[in-house]
Amino acid sequence: MGRKVFALMLFAVCAQAAYGSDADAVAISAGIQARHLPYGAILDPIYASPTSTQIVGYTRCGDSALWTGAYLAAEAFRYNVTQDASALANAKQAIAALKGLADVTGNNLLARCMVPVNSPYAQGIESEEAANGVHVTTDWVWVGNTSRDEYIGATFGLASAYDLIGDATVKSSISDLLTRLIAFLTGNDWSVAMPGGGSSTSFLVRPDEILGLLQIGRHVNPDKFSTYYDEQRILLSTTVVIPAGVDIVDNASYFKFNLDYMNFYNLIRLESSSAESLYRAGYDEVRGHTATHQNAFFDIVDRALSGPNDARDAETRLLLAQWLQRGTRDQYVDDTKLVAVCGSEACQPVPVPMRPPTDFLWQRDPFQLTGGGSGLIESAGIDYILPYWMGRYYAAVRTTCR
Repeated sequence: MGRKVFALMLFAVCAQAAYGSDADAVAISAGIQARHLPYGAILDPIYASPTSTQIVGYTRCGDSALWTGAYLAAEAFRYNVTQDASALANAKQAIAALKGLADVTGNNLLARCMVPVNSPYAQGIESEEAANGVHVTTDWVWVGNTSRDEYIGATFGLASAYDLIGDATVKSSISDLLTRLIAFLTGNDWSVAMPGGGSSTSFLVRPDEILGLLQIGRHVNPDKFSTYYDEQRILLSTTVVIPAGVDIVDNASYFKFNLDYMNFYNLIRLESSSAESLYRAGYDEVRGHTATHQNAFFDIVDRALSGPNDARDAETRLLLAQWLQRGTRDQYVDDTKLVAVCGSEACQPVPVPMRPPTDFLWQRDPFQLTGGGSGLIESAGIDYILPYWMGRYYAAVRTTCR
């Protein structure tokens, strides 16, 4: 009996040490529920001091739609794997928050974020987001100048949840919301039209993203989008490799790779025609450039699209374990004297525990040497729970170690 108990204890420790556990991921979700969803969508709290637990404001409102989508995907993967009722409740809450971001604008434009007019944090958010355009309704303050990033993140989460959650009511609500979001773009010739005229950006420069959005659209509402998708696939599929080739010229604006992986995830996994090889040519460009960047999210998307690979999957587990060694606050980091430096960056990817703090680790340049703030802002941890639960779903992360 003693040996058996010891073996079971060792087994549990092994699983925990390898890459964390379901319990670690659930605890992060609980923290998100407690502190990062004051009004339904993701925001990051600002504390009174680096050691205080008193929240005095909220920040990073400009990417709330993006990270709410990523959070939705994480909870949807968690629900599919565990059937945990709390994961389903969290996913439904995130769907409702994204719906709110489309409702508040009055015309199906996706807002970056929204807070109640009477929120004690509204003034600080308005000041921080002034450059993006602040709009006020009777009940809400919402932020415009919506980027392609917000659409890619929101639709990534919604499309994932559509396939991972079997509840018919949930699927119907997702289909309706995705139809509204994508139809807004198609109805404005792929321009993100802002109130009062003008647009914040256009998808016409990104044929890969147009196809990715239409791919999602025809998946959830074939009657409305299938014919349009087929037409655009004929016109644009051979051009998908072009923006990918532009992206890999350098690591500037590194978040572009995060958007590439989110977009290619649905574009490729939902394709069954010969166009898949053309889409994969674009994906292979991006993957070839980033495969050595020690990125858990990119690795798990590659697992989803390319199948098992022992070395890559072992790296995913290692990177998740290393993520758990990171702090949650934005303490300033300077690695210039701690790693080999080549020019203005590290010669090799900086070890995950040493990388500067940020909102979502996997969208930041892994060669970055410095960054952070004063320890006042807490990151949500979506950069752990998303690759973790995707890893569980795609069997790259197990609850045992063998």
